[in-house]
Amino acid sequence: APKERKQTEPVRVSFRKTGKGSGMTLVEKLPMHPAGKEELLKKFKKHLGAGGSVKNGVLELQGDRREFVRAELAAAGYKLKVLG
Repeated sequence: APKERKQTEPVRVSFRKTGKGSGMTLVEKLPMHPAGKEELLKKFKKHLGAGGSVKNGVLELQGDRREFVRAELAAAGYKLKVLG
């Protein structure tokens, strides 16, 4: 596995309403290699049965998944800041 960068600031988990659909959960400032982000997103999408993508280093998941993401990342040892 690629070595993770040291975490200097909390990962930001937020929810943004979009014009259509159920909105997006955003995961920003994740100190992780881009390939790691793709892997994590794949795992989240499979578990949630939801769509999502990585855009400019930000994980985007369809729907309000803040609680799930918070629990998963906290279990992995990340410091988090959940907004909203």
